[in-house]
Amino acid sequence: MPKLILFNKPYQVMSQFSESGDKDTLAKFINIPDVYPAGRLDFDSEGLLLLTDDGQLQHRIAHPKHKSPKTYWAQVEGTPSKDSLENLAKGVELKDGLTLPAKVRPIDEPALWERTPPIRERANIPTTWLEITITEGKNRQVRRMTAAIGHPTLRLVRAKIGQWSVENIVPGEFMEIEVKAPPAKKRAYPQKRNFDKMRPRNKR
Repeated sequence: MPKLILFNKPYQVMSQFSESGDKDTLAKFINIPDVYPAGRLDFDSEGLLLLTDDGQLQHRIAHPKHKSPKTYWAQVEGTPSKDSLENLAKGVELKDGLTLPAKVRPIDEPALWERTPPIRERANIPTTWLEITITEGKNRQVRRMTAAIGHPTLRLVRAKIGQWSVENIVPGEFMEIEVKAPPAKKRAYPQKRNFDKMRPRNKR
């Protein structure tokens, strides 16, 4: 059965095994051979990253056409208005196009681990936690979405991908589970040919 690794990626860790200068990578935390990330999580974001040793499963999780919902907890600067949140949910215009509709709601501050270093807070500006669920994967999408409504993201944690959650996984640690392999794609057979029409005519 395919392996699926649920990893709680710490802040400022690259979503890759290969070296990247002096930056920490997945190799520091995961020593399981032949597993690869199913999608990515930004260097300055935290939370759930999935890895697998199965190419079909990796494709099913990561490819945008499968629209696996991804849920983030975003700590944003300021207090977004109801209209701003509605605009965020309907879709906002980014440089690479309009975002698909998302689920957005304000939440209480989640019970999270401390981040090192902590975010920079300004005493005279409050912050708000939002739960944002998207079904696409534009580059740095959630950060750009909140910036588009005038509320930059200060901290971003991915809490869920599809049915899998980061709950009960300490930053820098992972949980290994077995999942059913995706069904093999059926090969499309060519249409039945009419061989009678293809026979050469007898020469007279």
